[in-house]
Amino acid sequence: MKDYFDKKFSIFKKIKSRRSEIRERASVNKEPKKRIETCVSCQKLFTYRELENNLYVCPSCNHHYTFDIKLRIDSLFDSYEIIKLNLKDFDPLNFPEYREKKKNLRSSTGYEEGLILVKGIIGGSPLYSFFMNPVFMMGSMGQYVGKGIVKCFDMARSERLPVLGVCASGGARMQEGIFSLVQMANTSFGVREHSDEGNLFLALLTDPTTGGVSASFASLADIIIGEPKARIGFTGRRVIEQTIRQKLPEDFQTSEFLFNHGFLDDIVQRKDQKQYISKILAYHRR
Repeated sequence: MKDYFDKKFSIFKKIKSRRSEIRERASVNKEPKKRIETCVSCQKLFTYRELENNLYVCPSCNHHYTFDIKLRIDSLFDSYEIIKLNLKDFDPLNFPEYREKKKNLRSSTGYEEGLILVKGIIGGSPLYSFFMNPVFMMGSMGQYVGKGIVKCFDMARSERLPVLGVCASGGARMQEGIFSLVQMANTSFGVREHSDEGNLFLALLTDPTTGGVSASFASLADIIIGEPKARIGFTGRRVIEQTIRQKLPEDFQTSEFLFNHGFLDDIVQRKDQKQYISKILAYHRR
């Protein structure tokens, strides 16, 4: 019996030693300069630094990864200031564990909510902008996000400045029920009031832009552009196929599909977005 346990113990020691070696190697690879990544699209290898320097776009196949919201803002703006919203924490239905979930997300992500408002300059043109944050509850639109977007349009309208909306959202926030769905109407009215006074609204749709966001303000912009292969649509592919009992095209609900069917004005590479948006703003400068 003793020999049996000695043998087992020896095996466990070897396993523990092997795990320590793996952890040590992993800790080295966690350094941004040394870490090796495999592209989820083409399976090619690249370093994390290469990905970072290429704005989180695969250098081999051009796959656009999710882009941190603050890095995106830095990549687009010449200069900017983040606008404090000062909105209360909404939980109209007292949904179980909702407040706790948001509290944990604030702690882990460092973001207050699923939206950031910015006033800044792109290519010499001043503008207001809102950025939906996919790392905070998938950028879903509840009262905080909806009211923040409306406030962005109100401030831009008062100064007769254009608005850039960068959308990345899973749609309406289910924890707020009907109060979330109402934001579709509120944001749409915000766009209408902004546009009625001759002000520009430019929307950049990134992966994913779905649900109540794609079905409201995101589709009402004067100019709508998308990132390559971004998922854009209302409901999921599987639900549609089950409903209509037909197989959908492989590229269904992608930027390319929507562009070919007239729902997008253009598809713009991430590295070209600042210059592209700068030209549009310059054309519409008052």
